[in-house]
Amino acid sequence: MFRRLPERKATITVEIDGEPVSAAPGDSVATAMFAAGIAAFRHAPVDGGPRGPWCAMGVCFECLVEINGEPNRQACMTPVREGLRVMRRMEGARRDP
Repeated sequence: MFRRLPERKATITVEIDGEPVSAAPGDSVATAMFAAGIAAFRHAPVDGGPRGPWCAMGVCFECLVEINGEPNRQACMTPVREGLRVMRRMEGARRDP
């Protein structure tokens, strides 16, 4: 889905759904999740459909995840830091190949 520019090296490790994911300094949680091939961040409460970041600037609230035990955090507005724990609000979300 998304690929990093070659000159940028991942140096931070965050945990997403219990799995380690590499991120680069300056990434948002949403950027790290996209780069890891995570296509959906949560299920919509109305129709159960998969949701992910739409605007990537804090307006749409489609990127809500749990961060360090705190629910309903905007992944697009939260910078990564070493040891961050992220849980998606869905079951059976897929990773794109």
